[in-house]
Amino acid sequence: MKNFKKRADLQQYLAGLKAAGAVITFVPTMGALHLGHLSLIEQAKQLGDVVVCSIFVNPTQFNDPKDLEIYPRPIQDDIKKLEAVNCDVLFNPEVAEMYAGNEKWHLEIGGLEELLEGKFRPGHYQGVTQVVYKLFDIVKPDIALFGQKDYQQFLVINRMVDVLNLPVKLVMCPIAREMDGLAMSSRNIHLTADDRRHALILSRTLNKIKQSFDPEKIDQLKQHAEADIAAEPGVTPAYFEIADAETLLAANKNTKKVVALVAATVGKTRLIDNVIIKD
Repeated sequence: MKNFKKRADLQQYLAGLKAAGAVITFVPTMGALHLGHLSLIEQAKQLGDVVVCSIFVNPTQFNDPKDLEIYPRPIQDDIKKLEAVNCDVLFNPEVAEMYAGNEKWHLEIGGLEELLEGKFRPGHYQGVTQVVYKLFDIVKPDIALFGQKDYQQFLVINRMVDVLNLPVKLVMCPIAREMDGLAMSSRNIHLTADDRRHALILSRTLNKIKQSFDPEKIDQLKQHAEADIAAEPGVTPAYFEIADAETLLAANKNTKKVVALVAATVGKTRLIDNVIIKD
């Protein structure tokens, strides 16, 4: 695996491959890689000729400086994991390589920015689109892959691609889960054993909603889900929403594509999860 820290070096290398006709697939990450990330690499290998993975803990998408400070950065372990799944290229830049001074960025992404994660983390998705645009501009991938766990993020990036007319195909890959159903996340390492057990209420509730879904009873289903999560010890709910899978506005009985999304703080760790109910 080739490892680049400078954008110019990476661009020069990839330009040669693209000139030879290679299809470039790209998996952007913030590191602390787990099997969910590695499943994206495996999928990327099926879709193209050269797989690029980036590891960059992007400061502009963190609302809380403490959250940025404690975000895990096990780079040597990450490199070993990428090598084990035969990733072709790693781009692991420093912050100064990605940002030059006081940059200004604002992209009009509509109501998606104000809902759910956007409401609870103001400015978060501006930071996401800022760094993903930078990465797309550097890597110039033909295909970029993202995990379904960050469902709203995928919709936001898809919106950015449409607004800026970027020549990249986006692929959303299924959530990777632990054997007990917990969605894999880099933040899971912060969970205590008790937290870990209580966190299962999120996936259990989502699955319960999917199994019992009735478009005539959406409000009732949502109320029951909120009550179940709030009753779990050590879990502080942020939101539970049954939404239109394309707009994330509240679903109704006529909504054709439906997703259920949840966010909660378990112990001291904020977790998100979702399940597609109707597609």
